[in-house]
Amino acid sequence: MFREAWLTFIDFIRTFGALQLFFLRLLAATPSIFFHRFGLVVTQVYNAGALSLVIIMVCGFFVGAVLGLQGYSILSKFNAEDSIGTFAAFSLIKELGPVITALLFSGRAGTALASEIGLMKATDQLSAMEMMAINPLHRILVPRFIGGVISMPLLAAIFSIVGLFGAHLVGVGLLGVDAGAFWQQMVATLEPSDVYEGIIKSIVFGVVASLLAVWEGYNAVPTAEGVGRATTRTVVISAIAVLILDFMITAIFI
Repeated sequence: MFREAWLTFIDFIRTFGALQLFFLRLLAATPSIFFHRFGLVVTQVYNAGALSLVIIMVCGFFVGAVLGLQGYSILSKFNAEDSIGTFAAFSLIKELGPVITALLFSGRAGTALASEIGLMKATDQLSAMEMMAINPLHRILVPRFIGGVISMPLLAAIFSIVGLFGAHLVGVGLLGVDAGAFWQQMVATLEPSDVYEGIIKSIVFGVVASLLAVWEGYNAVPTAEGVGRATTRTVVISAIAVLILDFMITAIFI
C-alpha cells in the first residue's frame, strides 16, 4: 500500500517536471514564431477563439441574466436593488468571467487541440515532419499554444461584457431597476485592481489550459483509445488546475 502510494507520488513528480521542461521549450520557441510563422498564430487564434465565440456569448448572457435575478432577490431585502450592476460586475469581472470562460475554453478549444495533435501523432504525421527536418514543436505545438493564450483573455472579456448586458436587460428591462443607478454605482465602485485581477486570472488560465491541451495531445498514446483518454484528461486536469489557481490568485489579491 505504502509502496504503491510512493511510486504514484514519484510518477507525479516526474510528470510534473517533464511538463515544466516542455513549457520552457514552448517559451523558448515563442519569439521566433511571431517573426517567422505569425500566420499560423493568427489561424490558431481563429480556431481557438473565434470558433468559441458562440458558446462564450450564449453562456455569458445567461450567467449575467441569472446574476441579475439573484442579485435583485438578495439586494431587495436590504433595499439596495440599484446595486445590481455592482453585484454583477464584481461577480463577472473578478470571478465568473475568467473561471467559466476557462472551463468552457478547455471543454471546447482544449479538447480540439488535444485530439488534433493526438490524431497527428497516431497517424504518424509528426514523425513524417521530423523525417522532413521540420520541428513539430515550431510548426504544430507553439502556434496552438500561443493561439490559446491570446484567445483566452479576449474570450473572458467578451464573456463579462455580454454578461453585464444580460444583467442589465434583466435588472432594468424586467425588474424595473433605474438604468442610471445601475451603471453609475458600478462605475463608482469598481476599481482598476478588480479589473487587473480578472485580466491576470484569464491570462494564467489561458496559459494553463493551452499548455495542458498541447501536452496531453503530444504525449497521447498513438491509438484511438489513447487519443480519447488524452482528450478526457485535458478537460479534467484543466478544470482542477483552473479552480486551484483561482483560489490562489484570489488569496493573493485579498
